Amino acid sequence: MNGPAFEHILASLHEASLDDAHWPTASALIDEALGVHGNCMGLFDWHSQAEVQLFFVGFFFRGQRRLDLEREYYEDYFPLDERYARAQQFPASQPVHITHLYTEEELKNSVVYNDLATRMHAQDSINLRLDGPDGSTICWGINDPVDGNGWPSARLESIQRLLPHIRQYVRMRHALAAARALGASLTELLDTANAGIIQLDWRGRILEVNDRARNLLRTGDGLFDERGFLSARSPEDNTHLRALLKQALPLFKSQGVAGSVMVRRESGLPPLVLHINPVSRHETDLRIGPLAALVLVVDPMDRPRIDPARVEAALGLTGTESRVAALLAEGMSVRDIAAAMGRKESTIRSHVKHMFAKYHLSRQADLVRLVLSLTHFPPSRA
Repeated sequence: MNGPAFEHILASLHEASLDDAHWPTASALIDEALGVHGNCMGLFDWHSQAEVQLFFVGFFFRGQRRLDLEREYYEDYFPLDERYARAQQFPASQPVHITHLYTEEELKNSVVYNDLATRMHAQDSINLRLDGPDGSTICWGINDPVDGNGWPSARLESIQRLLPHIRQYVRMRHALAAARALGASLTELLDTANAGIIQLDWRGRILEVNDRARNLLRTGDGLFDERGFLSARSPEDNTHLRALLKQALPLFKSQGVAGSVMVRRESGLPPLVLHINPVSRHETDLRIGPLAALVLVVDPMDRPRIDPARVEAALGLTGTESRVAALLAEGMSVRDIAAAMGRKESTIRSHVKHMFAKYHLSRQADLVRLVLSLTHFPPSRA
């Protein structure tokens, strides 16, 4: 993968981080650079070899999304997919050939491998898993090479070069989703109340902030405005922040690189999480000046609070189920909920499954959306 092609992919990933409408373009550029038929991405909650929850999956072939195959996978193939039983045996970020994820008998009889993978041009594919946000797992599958020449070292090196940027793309999308800011324009993001938004120019100076970021900078607990530049109180964190900003805002107009950093707070509260995303020139809204990078500041203490009693009354769940559903909607993982409630993770997962059955759901994300929908109505209407 040459330099211009790689920088073009990075620019598209940065655009896709802020707007999913750009992902087909980024995905097509990846396919072209790697010389493959397509690539597929999923986000999972990986409890054990025997129990995996699927939050999201997207199948793209040279920029074309295959919703029909996604639907088939959700409904028919995911419960049968043998790969998850042994994928955890391989280190994170290690490319694994699909045939290494099946036994010899499964390669002969697996409907996933012999039916779905055949139709997807994926019987010679490479599979990887990455550490995702909040303890989740990102699974990325790169479909068969178009030229039929397999996976020489140059092709595998290109995949490894892309991995940290794929991971950062998912982190940014997850953070925007948690802030309920998916689909917002660069200007509309300033109205986001559930996360701090800081806009920087090409020198790294602060252009604009939303109310949440303004309050964080005013208190100075972890972050502060140092003569117009974003700084961290901890010298160590500030060094890391400066390095990330330098990568995101490089000289000579080369493509910036996105990144994330945790900033400790003197108050002892959980650290802030900063996601730094370059913004291409043609994306910039002229009304907000020469915007070059967006900083999304996530405060773990700012999780939306959901009233379990309201969930119980509106959805007809038990008291325990309602509390679990509310905590999931607040952004907590199954592991965190189990610790907070003093229960086993298997018990919490059992409650989640019961709620899936009650509402004919198959994904945790759908349950969260159902609970969050209650916040749009007054209690009497809910």
